[in-house]
Amino acid sequence: METMQKKTANAFQSGTPAAKTVVDGGQYLTLRLGGEEYAIDILRVQEIRSYEEPTRMVNAPSFIKGVINLRGVIVPIVDLRLKLNIDKVEYNEFTVVIILNVRGTVIGAVVDSVSDVVTLTSQAIKAAPQFETAIDSRFITGLANIGDRMLIVMNMEALMSNAEMGMLAAVS
Repeated sequence: METMQKKTANAFQSGTPAAKTVVDGGQYLTLRLGGEEYAIDILRVQEIRSYEEPTRMVNAPSFIKGVINLRGVIVPIVDLRLKLNIDKVEYNEFTVVIILNVRGTVIGAVVDSVSDVVTLTSQAIKAAPQFETAIDSRFITGLANIGDRMLIVMNMEALMSNAEMGMLAAVS
């Protein structure tokens, strides 16, 4: 029994996966969805556009608002509030579409607003606690504090993967 207690105590003191930082540092675009602030890797961002009503697609999942033609490229537009089961907010003058390049696929993400670009060190991004929540934990890379702000760092590759989007991968 005493040996088991020592092993358990050592596991909590050593670098367990939950205690480790989970990503490399870098620059992140901060955005707002509902009442929370999120951060995404700036290297995934291609551009930020004002919201325009996309062309609706038949049989698309409810979180895919439709598609737009972006300089000859057909881009699916995803409402992240719907994708993440966040209370729906009305579109207004602050609503924007972040055009992302994820694994060579161009996808637009509708968000309430964008704030700024912040630099986060790998030590600043902590592992997120695992809860049964509306947001799948695969989509959360970690949490970061900047002053009095708590940022939820999103894994856009997992969130916007073809399987998650209900899209079939292109067959070559």
